[in-house]
Amino acid sequence: MPSSPPRPLAQLALFDEGVPAPASAPVAPTPATAPAAPAAPPAFGHPLAERHVLLQGHRVGYAFRRARRRSIGFVVSAEGLSVSAPRWVPIAEVEQALQAKAGWILRKLQEQRERLQRLEAARIDWRDGTHLPFLGETVIVVLDPRAGTALGGALLNTDATALPGVPRLTLHLALPHDAAAAQIRDAVQSWLQRQARRVFEERCREFAQRLGVRVRRLALSSAQTRWGSASADGSIRLNWRLIHFALPVIDYVVAHELAHLKEMNHSPAFWEVVRSVLPDYEQRRGALREDVLPVFD
Repeated sequence: MPSSPPRPLAQLALFDEGVPAPASAPVAPTPATAPAAPAAPPAFGHPLAERHVLLQGHRVGYAFRRARRRSIGFVVSAEGLSVSAPRWVPIAEVEQALQAKAGWILRKLQEQRERLQRLEAARIDWRDGTHLPFLGETVIVVLDPRAGTALGGALLNTDATALPGVPRLTLHLALPHDAAAAQIRDAVQSWLQRQARRVFEERCREFAQRLGVRVRRLALSSAQTRWGSASADGSIRLNWRLIHFALPVIDYVVAHELAHLKEMNHSPAFWEVVRSVLPDYEQRRGALREDVLPVFD
């Protein structure tokens, strides 16, 4: 089962390549016509950076270590760039390798920076009027003491007349308007988990029938790195955070785990089982890997 984002770390073996000669410096314009100095390109760092290198005008700090390996290895993670090299490779050769793959390194570093920015933007401010994704749509949280008679103290209202682009879902919580952030978070999470079980049970029944398998037990998971798992005895575990995604993505994870009840591996035969019920599973899997979930504090 694919792990939740962040995406897998990349590691490349590089060969010696010549460092291109620097371009000649341009002639400076006269003060009367000189344009404003451009902003310096952003720098990329690493909390354990021991060395720095200039890659296409960008200063990159990277963690460096010697390792028992045959080639130079690069890893770009959320922390930044890490480089490992054999003990016999001189630093000059390491930096030649960095220059040779400068474009790839900068692209991956920028992707990680953008992902962290999306994660920060996804951090929820738990208050009246906050919003979060639910089944691929936006639901607005409303603190409403009158919702106390609803099941679990939460009531989902749907506005079928909402204008395009305007959220049509509001979740009314039986909480006072001055409720603490932790109270709101816990109430929303409890409601989401109830909805997750309801939806997952329905989708498991649907795909179990289509695949000709039997689900003996369904449990919710809070795993950080897995969306689901399956056991040979028919037990299925699904991450409750899947409830944030649209139904086609949830169906992919359900079909994936139920397909394991026929093929307990990721062989070509397994993927054919998945394809038999979801011919477009690759597209659905892509959304699962790329989307950023709201951050619960």
